[in-house]
Amino acid sequence: MTGVFENRDEAQMIASILAGNTHEFHTLIQPYERSVYSMALSMLQNEADAEDAAQEAFLKAFRNLGKFRGEAKFSTWLISITLNEARSRLRQKKTAKTESLDELTEDGHVLPALLRDWREIPSEVLERREVRVMLQQAITGLPLIYREIFLLRDLEELSVNQSAEALGISVAAAKVRLHRARMMLQKKLAPQLKQIVPKRRWFPWF
Repeated sequence: MTGVFENRDEAQMIASILAGNTHEFHTLIQPYERSVYSMALSMLQNEADAEDAAQEAFLKAFRNLGKFRGEAKFSTWLISITLNEARSRLRQKKTAKTESLDELTEDGHVLPALLRDWREIPSEVLERREVRVMLQQAITGLPLIYREIFLLRDLEELSVNQSAEALGISVAAAKVRLHRARMMLQKKLAPQLKQIVPKRRWFPWF
């Protein structure tokens, strides 16, 4: 986070909102609107559903702001609410295994945002639509518990500790899940990527 948001006192803002200055809530959540929407979209794979989930997450955050005790960062707490909302919608629709990529693959600004941490993949390769779709399919195909930790760590750039807090699991469990998620992606993607750029060494995690 840069600029005007760097030095703001969120604890003071939350206290002010709880004291009745509810108009400050938008200022509080403004730096996180994009992250919340991106997380919802990554989980739900549908822009309309992601918008609804993001709005519901913000609404729940507002309603439960008095329960926020500051043990975690506000941003981590907000992402946790977003994850729970997305999980609930996935359970309701029972689409976790059959999500469609159609809406994502047509919108050029969505997929690159999900892939910004794949620094080992040359930019000229990422520009190829079929590669972006392949990567998104691999991420979407991860079991939910592994997709969540991967998105938090490698999309949202949260630390392992923050990711564990957002998921409500131990740091050790978060590390195990992240390792397994990356192993699954490596196994799935390495052979396909080597066909595109045979001499490139992929996945520097291991």
